[in-house]
Amino acid sequence: MNERRYSTMSTIKENSKRAFNQQAATYDNDIKGKHARTLYPYILKLLENKCFSSLLDLGCGTGELLYQIQQKYHSEWLVGIDISDKMLDIAREKKIDKADFILGDTEYLPFENDTFDVVICNDSFHHYPSPQKVLDEAYRVLKNGGLIIIGDCWQPPLARQIMNIYMKYSKEGDVKIYSKKEMLNLLSRRFHNVTWEHIGTTCCISYAIK
Repeated sequence: MNERRYSTMSTIKENSKRAFNQQAATYDNDIKGKHARTLYPYILKLLENKCFSSLLDLGCGTGELLYQIQQKYHSEWLVGIDISDKMLDIAREKKIDKADFILGDTEYLPFENDTFDVVICNDSFHHYPSPQKVLDEAYRVLKNGGLIIIGDCWQPPLARQIMNIYMKYSKEGDVKIYSKKEMLNLLSRRFHNVTWEHIGTTCCISYAIK
């Protein structure tokens, strides 16, 4: 059973990597990246009153969100991690000041405990086959009092149930769209002051404190 589950997880990650490598060149401007771009202003707004010098972006893609964060807040250290090498190529081309980009898996973050003031995960949480492991890692690398922000997909109950059935056959590494209750439960296992908000038509944002 464990071998079968590991094989399934590896396939999901490989599908994600292949899909995002194919999308990288046009992701900042075309329909594929529109959902992620819709969430940028809301994440930037949440950072307005947060004092931070270090920030980690899980599934950072082309680094566009980090670029906008640095333009607005001038952080001392930004880090993006992503499974797609082509996405990271685009991110590095932007030459974002004080930013590092790492090819890696969000389930195994290559950082010491209590490293970052903020961890962001924008429009990639529905791709993770082990969401709790990702959150455990985010918790580990966050400093005490640090902020986690997750922007992701939202659908009403019936549409969400139907889409989650079809996601089992996804060739782009999609895993699951989470309900409000599910997101609150996932975050509440580790974090406190958990908040969930529905944004626009198909977006939601969750945030919490370590």
